[in-house]
Amino acid sequence: MASITLLSLAPTATFLHILASSSSSSSLVAAPGILTGQRAAARAHPLRARPPRRVTVVCSGAAAAAEASDTAAPTEKFRLDNLGPQKGSRRKPKRKGRGISAGQGASCGFGMRGQKSRSGPGVRRGFEGGQMPLYRRIPKLRGIAGGMHIGLPKYVPFNLKDIVRGGFKDGDEISLETLKSRGLINPSGRERKLPLKILGDGDVSVKLNIKAGAFSASAKEKLEAAGCNLTLLPKRKKWLSQNYLKNQARAEEYFAKKKGGAGESDGTSV
Repeated sequence: MASITLLSLAPTATFLHILASSSSSSSLVAAPGILTGQRAAARAHPLRARPPRRVTVVCSGAAAAAEASDTAAPTEKFRLDNLGPQKGSRRKPKRKGRGISAGQGASCGFGMRGQKSRSGPGVRRGFEGGQMPLYRRIPKLRGIAGGMHIGLPKYVPFNLKDIVRGGFKDGDEISLETLKSRGLINPSGRERKLPLKILGDGDVSVKLNIKAGAFSASAKEKLEAAGCNLTLLPKRKKWLSQNYLKNQARAEEYFAKKKGGAGESDGTSV
């Protein structure tokens, strides 16, 4: 804020130091010696400077950062009186059937006529008005294409010609674990739990100890001719509940007694 100082040349000269704002910096104030009329009456009252105007300048980027920081780390504690839903998460429902001005007044958004405009469940999923639906028009496929388990593999195959590639010697053991360790097979997904099956593509000239879940007829013939020792591993048992096993045992016991009683009765009759 600027200040203005006036000096008068009259005999009763006094110095006047007045604070002036920027808006009234061009106005002049005379010395008390030359004031006349109404201005002389106002000389008795002390002169007061106009209070300065305060203008606050806010940076929009800083304000946005401050709002973001406030939302990230709120300074106020959460209480029952200041809790509320997030802005925009709660909306007023549509006023259906409350007059034309509501926007959904006449038919409530369901159209004028037809099955879907009536009250009730409407039509089921996939219904095409009575004609042959799509899920009955497409051809029926078997195997994997049809979603059945007919075409899924039941074994991890391994041919005899891959034995030479693995560098096996006389007396070595071939099993699912040894083939995995040498990198000859790499089953993944569902095949990791499948047993090994030896196929007869190729020839064998070394004597090996082979443990597998199944052998093809040609592979078994070639391996036995080469003098290999074949071990057929038992299949993995299917998991059954304890209640099922108990009922199965009771049924076997019942039929065994019934069969034994029938044999005794036949012996006595003879």
